[in-house]
Amino acid sequence: MIGNLLRSHGIVLIPGDGIGPEVTSAAKATVDAAAHKNGFEVDWEYAYAGMTAEKKYGEVLPKETLDAIMRSRTALKGPITTPIGEGFRSVNVELRQRLDLFANVRPAKLFAGVRSRYSKVDLVVVRENTEDLYAGIEFESETTASKELIRFAKKRTGKAIREGSAIGFKPISGFASRRIVRFAFDYAKSNRRKKVTAVHKANIMKFTDGLFLKSARSVAKNYRTPFEEMIVDNMCMQLVTKPELYDVIVCPNLYGDILSDLCSGLVGGLGLAPSGNIGERYAVFEPTHGSAPKHAGKNEADPAAAILSAVMMLEHIGEKRAASQLERATLAVIKEGKKVTYDLRAARPSSTTQMTAEIVKRIEGTG
Repeated sequence: MIGNLLRSHGIVLIPGDGIGPEVTSAAKATVDAAAHKNGFEVDWEYAYAGMTAEKKYGEVLPKETLDAIMRSRTALKGPITTPIGEGFRSVNVELRQRLDLFANVRPAKLFAGVRSRYSKVDLVVVRENTEDLYAGIEFESETTASKELIRFAKKRTGKAIREGSAIGFKPISGFASRRIVRFAFDYAKSNRRKKVTAVHKANIMKFTDGLFLKSARSVAKNYRTPFEEMIVDNMCMQLVTKPELYDVIVCPNLYGDILSDLCSGLVGGLGLAPSGNIGERYAVFEPTHGSAPKHAGKNEADPAAAILSAVMMLEHIGEKRAASQLERATLAVIKEGKKVTYDLRAARPSSTTQMTAEIVKRIEGTG
């Protein structure tokens, strides 16, 4: 009877590939502990994507998975293996495009107890998720289509593309650019961030990145938050030398992917890098790291990125107190450095399940 009085949130859990099932299981355990502590419950619905789904359903992104996310509107997802240079295209990209998860939010914050070359880093990369080179419009070399495009480009521009080239399109729209920059400014305002930096390569790509930059400038005029522009190669150098000067960084798809990995390197690596893919109706939260198949099944993967992604998820569904408790418990375990996985350089590394159990213990208030 008491259980029926609890508020409940339906969440889709996508275990993923490689270490995915291990780190999502860890995140689930910590979320359940935080939910119990705060008087609500999570109704988990399992769904599948990637190589696991291909074995189960014969396709990497089954309709059943998309339907489940559209019903619940929120998902926690493990990493998915994407073949390099062959095989199916990224399931992550397909999922973001199908559900219009246009904003990829990737925080990078240096936590006490983590070894780094820096003393303070607190950045958020806001990446446009639906366009740019990740739109997936490519033409294989030596095909009729690629040969036609090479002839068309030479006829219209007078510039020759080497025969035998593969061709890729880089679509950037004013609509998507304005939308992601508005998201970045709204995020900065609601999270009391101090500055928004738009990253681009408009000095070379005058029309695509040029449109992104023009759109960013037009949106920035409507906000009081300080705004600046930075060419992407210079941004990489600035982040490595002076990360404390930056706050919210907004950029097109490819630059956001690269810069967020760079930022994770500043704060201890991808094992501590959470992310959220957010749209108007749906949201999918996932660790930034990959599926790391060589570590799968060894009970040694760092669950922190998945757990911190779950913190973002709890904030998104309005359970801010539970999110804060889960984050504090995770950071306390990392700071202490006794029950953490090998990548956090403990003297005697703990397993994934041991680190998870210690975080749950802290949430429950017995540690």
